[in-house]
Amino acid sequence: MRKVTEGSIPFMDYRTHYRIVGDLKAGRAPLVCLHGGPGSTRAYFELLDALADDGRAVISYDQLGCGESYLEGHPELWCAQTWLSELENLIDSLGLGEYHLLGQSWGGMMAIQYAVERRPCRCRSIVISSGHPSSRLWSDEGWRMARELPEDEYEALVRASESGDYDDEGYRRAIAHYMQLHCADQVPSDDAPECLRRPSRKGAESYLVAWGPDELTPTGTLRDWEYRDRLGEVDLPTLIVSGTSDLCTPLVAKTMFDGIPHARWELMANCRHMCFADDNPRYLELVGAWLSKHD
Repeated sequence: MRKVTEGSIPFMDYRTHYRIVGDLKAGRAPLVCLHGGPGSTRAYFELLDALADDGRAVISYDQLGCGESYLEGHPELWCAQTWLSELENLIDSLGLGEYHLLGQSWGGMMAIQYAVERRPCRCRSIVISSGHPSSRLWSDEGWRMARELPEDEYEALVRASESGDYDDEGYRRAIAHYMQLHCADQVPSDDAPECLRRPSRKGAESYLVAWGPDELTPTGTLRDWEYRDRLGEVDLPTLIVSGTSDLCTPLVAKTMFDGIPHARWELMANCRHMCFADDNPRYLELVGAWLSKHD
C-alpha cells in the first residue's frame, strides 16, 4: 500500500493543494510534477504513482486556478510568472533538497522557462512530456494537423478563429474530434483509470486568459511565449517524451531536442498528448530509468 499525503501551503493570499506519494525522507531525489493547461489538474498524475515504489516520492499539485487550488475572478494572476513563483514556493515550503522536474504540456513550457530563468541549482534533471518551446510553433503545427480533418470540420475551426464565435455547434464538434485524435479521449471509457474519470474543477478562466479558446489559438498572456532561441540555456539533463499522434508533433519535439544541449528524445508509437495514459507501462519504464540514471 503506497503512502499518500495531501495538504496545502500558503501562496500569495491563496493556497496551493499538493499530493505526495511515498516518503520525502526515503533518500532518492523526489519527482515534482507540473500539470498541463494552464487550468488542468494534478489528477492524471496519479498514473505515475508507481514511480514511488522504488523509494522516490512523487509530488503533484493543483496549480493556482484549478482543482483544489481553484480560484477565479483574478485575471491579473494568469501569467507564467505567477505559476513559476508558485513552483518555487512549493519546493521551498516542502523543504526539498535535490529533486527532478516533470512537466506535461503547459507544464513542459514551465519547466523550460524555469530552467532558463530561475537556474535551479538543486534540480537533477527535467522531463518534458509533450511540451513545447514556442506558442507560435505550437499553433502553426496545430493548424497543419487540423487540415487533415474532414473539410467541414476544418472550415468550422477557421470560421471560429476568424469570427471569435466559439459557441457554434459545428466548431464544438470539430475541436472535440481534433482533441480526440491528438490529445485524449474526450469521454473516458468505463474501464479507464479512476483518476481520468473523476470529476475535477478545471480552471476555465486561467486557461482562457493565459492561453486562449483552444489549443490552436493562443490569444492570452502566453501568446508570444517564445524560447526557441534560448533552449541552449537549459543546462540540465532533459528527457523529451512525445507521441506519434501528439499535439506535440515530431517537429515540435525535435526542435527541443536539437536546441537543448543534454537532451534525449523518445517518440512513443501510437500515443497522443497523454503518453502516460496511452501507454502507461512503457512510460513508467522510460521515466523510471531516466530518474534513476540522473539521481
